[in-house]
Amino acid sequence: AEHRELVVEGDPAVVMVVGVNGTGKTTSIAKIAAQLKARGIEPLLGAADTFRAAADTQLRTWAERVGVDIVAGQEGSDPAAVAFDAFQAARARGKDVVIVDTAGRLQSKKNLMGELGKINRVVEREAGPIKEVLLVLDATAGQNGMSPAQHFLETAGVTGIVLTKLDGTARGGIVVAIEAELGLPVKFIGVGEGIDDLIPFEPEAFVDALLADA
Repeated sequence: AEHRELVVEGDPAVVMVVGVNGTGKTTSIAKIAAQLKARGIEPLLGAADTFRAAADTQLRTWAERVGVDIVAGQEGSDPAAVAFDAFQAARARGKDVVIVDTAGRLQSKKNLMGELGKINRVVEREAGPIKEVLLVLDATAGQNGMSPAQHFLETAGVTGIVLTKLDGTARGGIVVAIEAELGLPVKFIGVGEGIDDLIPFEPEAFVDALLADA
């Protein structure tokens, strides 16, 4: 059994979240923040997806709903600078973990690599090595989700998967396939729209539910 617990080590810990736009990345961040908060772990959100004004607005709305702090930059500002500011703010305010939302543009692999690499370098200078990089994948995308996933694996040092949109039609077999193909643990699965619908992935319970359905 791979390590499925979310790694929150550091002072504050850093969790970077990567993935293509439209996979439910922003929503997943809010849901993870809500879960951490419920466990008494205080998160701060870093809105480093500065290319989409909508991403920023969406993350702010969620932050208010969940009741957590958020640090954002101007639209088009340097994502690495926003991530750095978020880390500094989390440290100054005594937060336990900073969750950084990053841009999900795949104009080119090179451009994506450059940007994620820079965020990593800038944050790690202060924070030390980033222990958790979550890749958000849409379960309904199937094999189409795999090639972008590979880009992120090669560029971002991904440590775990968040698999969204598993409710309804997307069969659970994809979880097994994705783990096998990417060689990474699925840490959370999204089973609906509500704030509580992103759940830690527990293979045994999941397989039992699958078999009960069959």
